[in-house]
Amino acid sequence: MILVTGAAGKTGQAVIRALAAKSARVRAFVRRPEQAATLKALGAAEINLGTFEDADALSLAMAGTGAIYHICPNVIRDEVSIARAVAAAAQEHNVKRFVFHSVLHPQIEAMPHHWNKMRAEELLLAANFDLTILQPTAYMQNILGAWRGIIEDGVLRMPYPAQTRLSLVDLDDVAEAAARVLTEDGHNGATYELAGTPPLSQIEVATAIGTVLGRDIRVEVEAVEAWESRVRAAGTGDHERGTLAAMFRYYAGHGLAGNSNTLRWLLGRAPHDLAHFIAVMTAAGRRAKA
Repeated sequence: MILVTGAAGKTGQAVIRALAAKSARVRAFVRRPEQAATLKALGAAEINLGTFEDADALSLAMAGTGAIYHICPNVIRDEVSIARAVAAAAQEHNVKRFVFHSVLHPQIEAMPHHWNKMRAEELLLAANFDLTILQPTAYMQNILGAWRGIIEDGVLRMPYPAQTRLSLVDLDDVAEAAARVLTEDGHNGATYELAGTPPLSQIEVATAIGTVLGRDIRVEVEAVEAWESRVRAAGTGDHERGTLAAMFRYYAGHGLAGNSNTLRWLLGRAPHDLAHFIAVMTAAGRRAKA
């Protein structure tokens, strides 16, 4: 049995789907009972309810498992204390196989959520697990947040310059790599950077989208301050807003560059490029409307 924490998010769902495709038995750890049906449909054999703050719920979720894939909620303030609690529950039940969902270049202190991932990695490295750390770059799926503007206005809006270069990765590739690491031998002690593309400028991203859609897409830069005002009005909390704003400012100055060789080796094929992702997503949207 493989336990997936944070299972209700997009990463957890993708990993459960990939594990189910390998006929692995999966237990999903989630907060809310209404999330259970979706995860069962994706292939989870069992659902355990609870929070990371509830030691008893974590212990119950860990019982009888042989491995854990730990996903912490995105940009959460308590990343390190949550990792400590999950590690303690795993140790209580002698779960040795531990795969941690981290982030590309966690050593960048200017991005607080990256820095917290590094502190969590440090904690887990000292916990004597058969540990593998996965460090994915920014998901191609993040483009979906700008999709309405792309379709309605022909505009890709970003809170950093058009020249900003980011390596991207398809979440489905990350999930497939995670499933392989969890179900195959030979990955103990490894830290794998997961990037699917070379660093792409936002102009290159817009061009790739436009090529698939058959129309011109232009980049429109939104000042970080304007972005902060907009998401504050939409109810985004101070910690999340400040953390993401720090990330955007880092991107503006330095980008985020990764290398696809490791992911290519893990998958045994070339990672999906951006054109593939856009084509798949567009086809899915058309089927949904049919």
